[in-house]
Amino acid sequence: MSAIYILISISFLVAIGFLAAFIWSIKNGQYEDDYSPSVRMLKDDHAPNHRPKL
Repeated sequence: MSAIYILISISFLVAIGFLAAFIWSIKNGQYEDDYSPSVRMLKDDHAPNHRPKL
């Protein structure tokens, strides 16, 4: 029975750690711009080089 208490307390500590990391990432602006990454791949195209090989 004591193993269950230890495992539950460890799982709560891990959950609190993930929650703290999530809140920290929100405060640092990780989720501010959700539009640019989806369009960045469209702007990143380069013109192909069609020079004939000699």
